[in-house]
Amino acid sequence: MTRSSNKPLVSVIIPTYNRAWIVKEAIDSVLEQNFHDYELIVVDDGSVDNTPTILKAYAKKIRVLRQPNQGVSAARNRGIAAASGRLVSFLDSDDLWLPGKLSAQVKFFNDHPEAVINQTQERWIRNGVRVNPKNRHHKFSGMIFERSLALCLVSPSAVMIKKSLFNTVGIFDENLPACEDYDLWLRISCRYPVHLIETPLIIKRGGHVDQLSKAAGLDKYRIQSLVKIIESDFLTKPQYQAALIALKEKCKVYAGGCRKRGREEEAKYFHTLAQKYG
Repeated sequence: MTRSSNKPLVSVIIPTYNRAWIVKEAIDSVLEQNFHDYELIVVDDGSVDNTPTILKAYAKKIRVLRQPNQGVSAARNRGIAAASGRLVSFLDSDDLWLPGKLSAQVKFFNDHPEAVINQTQERWIRNGVRVNPKNRHHKFSGMIFERSLALCLVSPSAVMIKKSLFNTVGIFDENLPACEDYDLWLRISCRYPVHLIETPLIIKRGGHVDQLSKAAGLDKYRIQSLVKIIESDFLTKPQYQAALIALKEKCKVYAGGCRKRGREEEAKYFHTLAQKYG
């Protein structure tokens, strides 16, 4: 990949909120990479714990941006706006990169200049124990839109993206408190191949109490994302039909859960929503 300035090639963005207990490990996993043509931007999304003190200890090794608490989408978007690199990588503050992650992805772009996004395989750790992802979480390479409708098959900590792509597909939706990555990957994967590097180069950690993906009712936000993509002009006819099927199924399941919990008005809303696109 040719260079046109002395700016870093890669901008690494870590959003964090009250992760003093773990953010240092994420930062160190970036600083220990064997690829050094990058900047590391940590966006502190209004932490009220010891996070600012931990970040201050890194002095000139990282760039720290602070903002009032606005959520992970706003934090990532702040990092994107500040990024100087032509390539952007994200790392969630509870995850880790393994050695060689940056160099492998930069090499992929050098070898495949037409690509706009790639991700690596990952290892999963839950409550300190390594676990194997279920079959439905299996990652694929290429045009993965239809496969991605059921659940998110791209990990923010695993991707590297050409920054120019955000000008085409937009950034993270700050109105979504969760599943904001699912929303972005749909906008990307309906138009571009998401390439997969088969080597596991991140450790995805879960099981802790502040893990966003553990929140209840996440399909509500996936449904919002599906409505957005269906109402866009991005989709081919087969993609549109696949998205409709996914929307109806998710509305049916979510409405059923609402009824079980006595939320009849909410159940009616999602039943009506499914019928609207029938």
